[in-house]
Amino acid sequence: MSTQEKELVVLWTDDNITTVENMIFMYTYNAKKKKWWEEVTLIIWGSSTDLVAKNQDIQKKIKNMIEKGIKVRACKACAENLNAVETLQELGVDVLYIGQDLTNYLKDDKYKLLSL
Repeated sequence: MSTQEKELVVLWTDDNITTVENMIFMYTYNAKKKKWWEEVTLIIWGSSTDLVAKNQDIQKKIKNMIEKGIKVRACKACAENLNAVETLQELGVDVLYIGQDLTNYLKDDKYKLLSL
């Protein structure tokens, strides 16, 4: 891995619980824990927003990831549309309008983006 490719961004848009628990969370958590990447960011977007807002087990796992040093961010427009802003913020998720940030991640060779 080159010195530029040190940060992983996982764009999570799926609300399928099997995919979330057996791929997205598993890989994101281990990518940080096992130092496969220096920095790991999880972006909650679309239907994943609703899943986080309504599922306490998922909320606990999000809190754990934040405690382990994974940056967790969420699309504010999605959170507003789904009445989830407060819930996400209480978990410690950075809730913001993230379209420009996503564009920057896509354009900058420093990041690798995994979208699910």
